[in-house]
Amino acid sequence: MARKKAAGNTNGRGRRERLSSVATAIRLLKAFSEDEVEIGISALARRLGLAKSTVHRLAVTLVSEGLLEQNRDNGKYQLGIALFRLGALVRRRMNVSNEARPYLYDLREKINESVHLAILDETEIMYVYNLEGTHAIRMRSDIGVRKPAYCTAEGQAILAFQPNDVVDRVIEAGLEPRTPKTITSAEKFIKALGATRQRGCAIEDEESEIGMVCIAAPIRDDSGDVVAAVGIAGPLTRLSKKSIAAVMPHVIATADLVSARLGYRGRTQA
Repeated sequence: MARKKAAGNTNGRGRRERLSSVATAIRLLKAFSEDEVEIGISALARRLGLAKSTVHRLAVTLVSEGLLEQNRDNGKYQLGIALFRLGALVRRRMNVSNEARPYLYDLREKINESVHLAILDETEIMYVYNLEGTHAIRMRSDIGVRKPAYCTAEGQAILAFQPNDVVDRVIEAGLEPRTPKTITSAEKFIKALGATRQRGCAIEDEESEIGMVCIAAPIRDDSGDVVAAVGIAGPLTRLSKKSIAAVMPHVIATADLVSARLGYRGRTQA
């Protein structure tokens, strides 16, 4: 019994140490500012009250993750490009979410199905806003949840208007079957993206979840780039082919309205 207790204490101590390391890493990153964009190990160690060897090990780890970069000329450190990407993701999410919210409510009121707003991050989509439908059986996608872009309507709606290298990266990451209806062929996937461009929206028919259908349309910013997608989802029993045809114009119109709010003044279809 004593040995089991000791093991438990060791595990607890290990967790505390890991949490302490994370907190120290956050403090280190927060040490940088507009007035001090580059800082050396000695200065960081003094500021954090830690040994230089400890700070150096932490800095090396952060460099390997792209969160810090080292100036080879003077050996000092600066914030890395990975933080810029994360910051851009947050700004994009906040801007799109704020502008889209009233239109998403209107869409939910019209169709009574769950409404989602998603953005692309690498090879995944991330849901940044969600309104549940009014039916007892409905789809829920919590804010912050990520899914593979290739098998979701929101992902396909965004990818259909991305450069080839972005689409290639998604394909290279793997088109793994999530259901028997998931598109797993690169050729068929590219063809599906072409159909999405022609329709102006993506239709996901049980590709990520059996029994669920999703329709999504792309949202553009003021430069015309597709930065997000609005989607609706519901069970196959309610979203038949006839129902999809009736709902599609509402989804596309909502995406157009949000695009206009973001400053887009052109046509939204290819």
